[in-house]
Formats: sequence, C-alpha cells, structure tokens
Amino acid sequence: MTSRYASLTRDQLAILVPELLMVGHLIDRSGMAWCIGALGREEMVQIAIEEWAGASPIYTQRMQRALGYAPETAGQGDVITIFKGLQLDIGAPPQFMDFRYTVHDKRRGEFHLDHCGALMDVEPMGEEYVVGMCHDIEDPTFDATAIASHPRAQVRPIHRPPRVPANRQPHCAWTVIIDDSYPEAVAIPALEVNAKSQAAVLDLPAIDPADDGMGDYSGALLADLDFSEFSRTALIRIADEVCLQMALLDNSFALALAARMGPDDVTSIRRKQLIGISGLGSYRLARALDLPRDERGALQLLALHPALNPSAYVSAEIDDDSILIRRSPAHDDAAWISLCGPDWIEPMRAAVRVLDPHLDVVATPADDDAWRMTVVRGDEAAPEAEEVTVAKFSTGTEFSFETRRSLPITPI
Repeated sequence: MTSRYASLTRDQLAILVPELLMVGHLIDRSGMAWCIGALGREEMVQIAIEEWAGASPIYTQRMQRALGYAPETAGQGDVITIFKGLQLDIGAPPQFMDFRYTVHDKRRGEFHLDHCGALMDVEPMGEEYVVGMCHDIEDPTFDATAIASHPRAQVRPIHRPPRVPANRQPHCAWTVIIDDSYPEAVAIPALEVNAKSQAAVLDLPAIDPADDGMGDYSGALLADLDFSEFSRTALIRIADEVCLQMALLDNSFALALAARMGPDDVTSIRRKQLIGISGLGSYRLARALDLPRDERGALQLLALHPALNPSAYVSAEIDDDSILIRRSPAHDDAAWISLCGPDWIEPMRAAVRVLDPHLDVVATPADDDAWRMTVVRGDEAAPEAEEVTVAKFSTGTEFSFETRRSLPITPI
C-alpha cells in the first residue's frame, strides 16, 4: 500500500520527519497531566516508565531493520547501534533533546545533553518533578531502550538534574557500557503483550536503493542527522516508522492505564490525550509545512496526521471533499483512530482548528462499520479545546529546528 507521505516532496519530507519525532515526544505532555489528576504524581511516574519500557525496545528494532543498521545477530549491537537508535526515537527528538555523543570503542561511549527540552518543561514544576523524570523514569527507560541493541548494555549517569549549581551545562551526562559481566536486563510484562500488536509486526514498503540520497544508516554514526541527505523513499519509510512508534507508545500507555483503572476511565484519559496531541501536533505540522488555512489544507493536514498513519495501519480513503475511515489493523490494536467515529470526532476538530477556528469536522456513518468525515466552515470561531491548552504548556510547542551538517563521529 502506498504511503500517504508519498504525496510530499523530498524537501517536504525532510521537514516533516523531525516534526513527527517532536510530535511523538509531546504525547506525554498531553497524557500525563490527566494521569496526575486521576492518580497522583507517583502513579504518573510509574505509568510513564511502563509506557516507554513497553514500547521503545520494539520500535527501536523496527528502525534498525528499516535503515539497515540492525546487528548481524539480533540483540548483539554495539554502542553505535544504541546511539543511532536514539537519534531516530520519539523519546529524543533532534535538538529539542540535544544529545551529543562520544564513542570510545564499540562497547563504551558517553552522551550529554546540551539542551533538554523535557527538563525545561518540568524544571519550573519543582524538584520533585525533576527527580521523577531524570531519576525515576530515566533509569529504567534508558536501559529499556539500550537493551533493544544489547541485553547487557547499561546507561548510567555521570551527572543529572536537579542541576547543581543552578543552570548547570550540559544539562546531564551519561555513560553507555556493554559488559558481559552485567546481568541481562529483564523486560517488563507489557513488552511481550505489545510485541504481539499489529503495530509491532506491520510490514511497510522497502526503501528503494536506487533512489537519490542516503537509503540507509549503515555507515558512520553522525553527530546530527541532516534529514535532507536521506532519499525520498527512506524519508517516507522513516515517517511511517515514527508514526508506528507513536502507536506502540499509545498501546503501552493504554496497558499501563488498564492495570490501574476501569475501561471507561482508560478511554476517558486516552481521549483527552488524543485531543491534546492532535491539536498540538497539528499546530507544528501545519506551521512547518505552511499548509493552506482552508478546507483543502485541513484535509491535507488530517491525511498527514499520525492518527491516520501509516496507510498500511489505518485505512483512510481520501478524496477532494472527505475522508472515509474503514476498519484496519489499527482498530485491532484499539489505536487512536478506534477512539473516533460518528459519535466522537473531537481530535479531528482540534486538528483542523489550528488552521482556522472557524473550521469544523462532521462525521457520518457509511457502509458497514465505516464512517466519513468532512471538513466544513462555520460562522463562529470555536475556542481552543482545554486538552490542547494543557498540552501547549511544553516549550516544544514553539521550538524551531535549525539546519545542521551531518558530521561523522570518530571513536576517541
């Protein structure tokens, strides 16, 4: 099935990919506020740990295979494999989470963050929240990400926030070491459940090796990924993979919630999360791609939205006037699109209203279990959804990427 991102030029795709990585990172700015309200800060921390640990090992290995840097023996990668994975992870969008890497050899390396957007978001909330993120959440989730490359990899802090002295630079620094004497990391139970999801096993079109530009990431580790260096088909595949990262993260989020509350409450929080990230993510995509602020631009925005991608995961037939949604693998996973329908279309409304608050989405039943959404223009401007306003507290809302060259990192 042709990717919906194939409608974009190579230059547009190079802009889109880091934006999608940022959108994925901001999912928690939308969801975790509602977890705090329902369950308290300590339970929110545990949900975040389970959410990332139950998803990142799966999508990290997917990206390894997609871009040709997977180790010859599964799970036997090196420090460079781990660092490449971080560069293509929604947990570490480029520049917003400004990872700087040092490689000593294949089994020893370091990284530090010259800028940590996540820290900028939580530092004003107080030391308790900083410790929750930089200690309680980072310790198990960094290791969970690393074990996707090697089960005996450990990520350990050199220093980290709370910053002493205040405003310390870099924000944090860590070692990454693979040692056969280390005990093998143990995956959380949710990882096995998520690994059986449709998002985990979905086949996507291969990258065309004859396409102009980088068709893989099998060469040297680069200090910064200049996405304009990748080929068009590579960028399409990366974009689709990043959308699956979001789906897998949401799967894991739903599992963590279900362990703590009933189905109605799970649905309520997931819907709030989806409205928030739909509006915030659409704001960034529309701004980056300079989409038209009319009905035509709204349909294009919806077609590019992660909730409707990749096309192999979400069945969405798009014409000049509307989008027809049919049952698809995403519904089997109870993914974002399964929360929407003729009776509830608020995320799509939040998405189109970032273009113009007069825009609206109307959803109607179609044949079988399908439904159709149409963008219309109203007379009155709608207020911004509360869930979008909550998500926008992040400094990632207005963060802008800069152009950086892809320079290889030499082991020292």
